[in-house]
Amino acid sequence: MNASLCFRKMQYLTALLFFSAIPLHAEKKLRSPWDSHRIKLTTESYACPAVEHLSPDLTTSGFYSDSKSSIIDPEKWKAYAASSGPYKALGDRVVAAADTYQSTGSREAATCALEHMDAAAKDAVFTGKMSSNQACYVQGWVIGAVSIAYLKVRDSGLVSKSQKETILPWIEKVVSQSQSYYDAHRQKSSGDAQNNHLYWAGVEVAAAGIATNNRQLFDWGMDTYHAGISQIQPDGSLAQEMRRGQRALHYHLYALAPLIYLAEFGEDNGLHSYAERDYAIKKLVDLCTAGLEDNSFFVKATGIAQDTPNGPPAAEQISWAKTYLTRFQNPQLTKLLEQATSLSYMYLGGLPPAPHSQG
Repeated sequence: MNASLCFRKMQYLTALLFFSAIPLHAEKKLRSPWDSHRIKLTTESYACPAVEHLSPDLTTSGFYSDSKSSIIDPEKWKAYAASSGPYKALGDRVVAAADTYQSTGSREAATCALEHMDAAAKDAVFTGKMSSNQACYVQGWVIGAVSIAYLKVRDSGLVSKSQKETILPWIEKVVSQSQSYYDAHRQKSSGDAQNNHLYWAGVEVAAAGIATNNRQLFDWGMDTYHAGISQIQPDGSLAQEMRRGQRALHYHLYALAPLIYLAEFGEDNGLHSYAERDYAIKKLVDLCTAGLEDNSFFVKATGIAQDTPNGPPAAEQISWAKTYLTRFQNPQLTKLLEQATSLSYMYLGGLPPAPHSQG
């Protein structure tokens, strides 16, 4: 082989090695609805509650007394509230601090949220044994709320290297348990892997995926959105939630909330989530909105009087609308949102994000 040919071959091999080391397309950093809203730090004070240390295990049970899971047993509820309460209180403390930071810029509030997350991570909360399906649900609701709270404070400039290295692996470990739970239940076609519980798990895992920039987690979460949208009937109803007797409307609203958040996560990351199945989610929104004023559709469909509405809409029923209305006009929903006395819902990480169109 002459020297010139040898040199050209070496150039080719060098170039091949160089370009093979470069991804064909660099993955963009996963974004959340809070990333475009820069918060200016302030010195506003915040009374941070003391850290409460919790076990990695959670022992709790369900609280319904009937096969439709529609009638709450008072004694079971009391036991559930006592056993799950300290774990839910962790979520309450974290999201309250994160929301105060979002609304006031309080350095102390952001620091408080991170302090409680860091302590929970060091205690390995939720990484142990979950005693029941209900324990798995609580695990998901709270870690989902914590993940969203982390998204609210991650750009504060106050997350230390050690906190990031403690909190994010903990979040990933907990949500991996949720993935395993629902993957197993989906294989068995279990009810909670086909209804609102799956969508709530989706919010939990997708939010964790955004926080950790883990595309696999994000994609898993968005897959639950596809599953939920595929369940929407032409009239906007959800067959799995219509089976819940007197709580059919309640559970339609309960299923809608996580689906709206998943749609927002998708839109913020280049997916046209709202448009899926020709904007099927708008049919669910319209049905639920109408139900909050007149639940006769659900009464007729189930043959049972509904326990919703009951006064002004609660945060768990309507907080999602704050974000939805920045994308779609709906005078009836706007009116209902104005009646709400609070929009802070811990399961969704506290207050909804500011309008997506703001910079």
